[in-house]
Amino acid sequence: MKKILISQYGDAANIALVESDIPTPSSSEVLVRVVAAGVNFIDTYQRAGVPNYQLALPFTPGLEGAGIVESVGDLVIDFKVGDRVAWAMSLGSYAEYVLVPAEKLVTVPDSIELKTAAAAMLQGLTAHYLISDCFKILSKQSALVHAGAGGTGNLLCQLLSEKGVNVIATTSSDEKAKIILNSGVNKIIRYDKENISERVKDFTNGEGVDVVYDGVGAATFQESLKSLRVRGTLVLFGAASGPVPAFDLQNLNSLGSLYVTRPTLAHYTRTREELLDRANEIFDVIEHKVLEIKIHKEYSLKDAALAHQDLESRKTSGKLLLIP
Repeated sequence: MKKILISQYGDAANIALVESDIPTPSSSEVLVRVVAAGVNFIDTYQRAGVPNYQLALPFTPGLEGAGIVESVGDLVIDFKVGDRVAWAMSLGSYAEYVLVPAEKLVTVPDSIELKTAAAAMLQGLTAHYLISDCFKILSKQSALVHAGAGGTGNLLCQLLSEKGVNVIATTSSDEKAKIILNSGVNKIIRYDKENISERVKDFTNGEGVDVVYDGVGAATFQESLKSLRVRGTLVLFGAASGPVPAFDLQNLNSLGSLYVTRPTLAHYTRTREELLDRANEIFDVIEHKVLEIKIHKEYSLKDAALAHQDLESRKTSGKLLLIP
């Protein structure tokens, strides 16, 4: 089989396509033929060896995907050969075949294409826990979503709008602004032209928002804090522009007794029950046309480096997929 291998940390030039044997599942694993693998910012952090994201070398990247079960371990009872499955937070998805622990797999409904399922897993589960658990936002409350045309950002815009939340989204182009408008959000800040926190205050009668969902990191962190109302919450869930520098917590006092959290999906899918509940709710809103999964571009395995370069350029909108 073919797979991607990272043998040293660095830029996308370190992504190599190699041949290897098809692996055999252990007693609790499932061998899956990969139909599609999602490309995410965390993949680029791991490839680059960013502190707190470093993995033991060499490794095959890719934390999510969807495909068909090829074989199962002796102790696996929930899946059989031929099942349509998807996964998140299981490494090695940039490959024609991947071993996935059975506890990480979910069954994909027949009504949902496997490419759609692959595109929905990591970002869909993330959007779900951000609005349902990390900050339990209610109808009529207000939220600022950075990069509202991006993968997770756009899912947040759709789900928050459906809940009746007053959503403000940031973006950098007219084309991306149209994508946000089609997601039900009409309050848009062009961060390339406007000051974010000032526009947020304009939109909220000077109050600020209840919550900011920030997957951008260093470039937006200070403006995110300034955009919050008194006792507001900043949910910092990514670092597309780089990690946030060291920060004096006393600033949270002076800015209005603010809250900041830095969550990760792994801590919100700690049990199989929690994983299934989140995945089934995401599949349900996809089936009922409440949530549209936008696939920006598909790449072959040999073009994985290009996919990383495109994602890091921050010029994409929607999901990038590798198709083995």
